[in-house]
Amino acid sequence: MMTSTFPGQGRFSIYTGRVTNWPMVILSVALTVPLLMFSDAQGWAIAVLVAVALLANLLTGTSVRTTAGPNGVAIRFGVVGWPRAVYRIGEIARAEVVDQHPWRVAYGFWWTPRRTNCTVRSGPALRLILRTGRIVTVSVPDPHAAVAVLGEASVA
Repeated sequence: MMTSTFPGQGRFSIYTGRVTNWPMVILSVALTVPLLMFSDAQGWAIAVLVAVALLANLLTGTSVRTTAGPNGVAIRFGVVGWPRAVYRIGEIARAEVVDQHPWRVAYGFWWTPRRTNCTVRSGPALRLILRTGRIVTVSVPDPHAAVAVLGEASVA
């Protein structure tokens, strides 16, 4: 996580953070490796499908990178940065910190007509309320810093 402040006129703070769900990475590998090891010669197609699914999960679904600043919020998933979402500062009506309860978190990238969740862990998270009424929740290491940076950017 990094928050940088540059003094002077026309300069803004920028927040960047990455959250990785290491237990999910370990669990995915731990459940897939025995499947691959014990597949027989006739089950090679299933083994290939399982390996591709594991690779897709590890590359796209186990971490979230978030950047907040004067341009708004950019969210990128996984190593390859896909899926991604960008919310311009003018689209954001309010930013707040919420606590994601472990039993109520929808892990991963979830979209509904009124909500978007980009969460890989429970605990404090950044919540954006957009001017359209859409609610966007994102896992970040320090949501208070992200809210402060967005507050500073929206005032300027």
